[in-house]
Amino acid sequence: MATSQQNRKIILCLNSGSSSIKFALYRMEGTREELCAEGAVESIALPECRLWLKLPGREAQTAESRRFSSHEQATSAVFDVLNEMRLPAPAAVGHRLVHGGARFSAPLQVDDALLAQLHRLEDLAPLHMPSALRTVEAVRIHFPGLPQVVCFDTAFHRRMPESAQRYPLPERFWRAGVRRYGFHGLSYEYIMNALGEAAQGRVIIAHLGNGASLAAVCDGQPQDTTMGFSPTGGLMMGTRSGDLDPGVLLHLMQHEGLDAAALNELVNHQAGLLGVSGITSDMKTLHELYGSEPRAVRAVEMFCDQVRKHIGALAAVLGGLDTLVFTGGIGERAAMVRLKVCEGLDFLGLRLDGERNERGADPITTPDSPTAVRVIPTNEDLMIARHTRALIFPPPGSRKRKTQ
Repeated sequence: MATSQQNRKIILCLNSGSSSIKFALYRMEGTREELCAEGAVESIALPECRLWLKLPGREAQTAESRRFSSHEQATSAVFDVLNEMRLPAPAAVGHRLVHGGARFSAPLQVDDALLAQLHRLEDLAPLHMPSALRTVEAVRIHFPGLPQVVCFDTAFHRRMPESAQRYPLPERFWRAGVRRYGFHGLSYEYIMNALGEAAQGRVIIAHLGNGASLAAVCDGQPQDTTMGFSPTGGLMMGTRSGDLDPGVLLHLMQHEGLDAAALNELVNHQAGLLGVSGITSDMKTLHELYGSEPRAVRAVEMFCDQVRKHIGALAAVLGGLDTLVFTGGIGERAAMVRLKVCEGLDFLGLRLDGERNERGADPITTPDSPTAVRVIPTNEDLMIARHTRALIFPPPGSRKRKTQ
């Protein structure tokens, strides 16, 4: 793909899931950060596979059902639709990678040596890493001259104290990479940037969506987080169980006959809001059923109780709280969840303004509240674009970061 000089700050962000690729095209010139287009290829390798693209402020400009049997085909289709829509050709591509393992703690430009090292991390995130790396390789095959950057969702947490990263297991497991990695790091990094001066202090960020976690940050330094070795840990989520007593898993293996595959299906796809409600993993639907369906009430209450409990624990880590941030699909849109989570947290200095909370205003606390409660939409794609620009188009006088 030929890239013209005027397009040298156009960056394509690719976020590959196990059966999807989300994409966003940004123009990054100086302080200008303009979204040019966004879209996704969904249900890859399934009969209902669909590709859509949307321009800012408009309805979907293109939406079609086509069969893409692989991430390689889907990646090529993304470039094709950008070209068909006469959008500027990207000068670089940035990727979100779920896992960076114990070694990678900063975005890096892709080369052969890095790719070989990343393939060794596939076992740490078998649902996500293989498809993400196939997408990276597809770009290299189709557009070999196009620079690529990988941004790790675990990198933000690599600066946590070692005591927060360790499990109470023998040393050999730590050396083998069994540790608390934490996830949603690109979201947390974006929120910390968005907070500006308020990032200095004791901050808890609640990234609440179908996947959910919280992080404690003091003066910009990560201190703790709820997810651990995998994105299954921490609080209950849409279909994930969150933390379980290890004895529960042993019991299910010994007395229910569940093997590793069955346990994976249970804790990642049949648990959480879906498992408790027996209805749906969607918080919006559970909210609508809240007044009439006891199972919906139980699921919502359990979710809010767990978020509140983790806020209390992380506040203890920080020695208090200055700012609580709600982000993610649930955190940004579910006023009832925010209200229920904050009930009982008066001892941390939270004084909610009910009307502002209903509107999702920022902040949702009263002017005299000692602790601010913020609602800030996250933007992982923009964070990827920023990292890619900094690495591929560094300001004059700065050095490019090399592969670790």
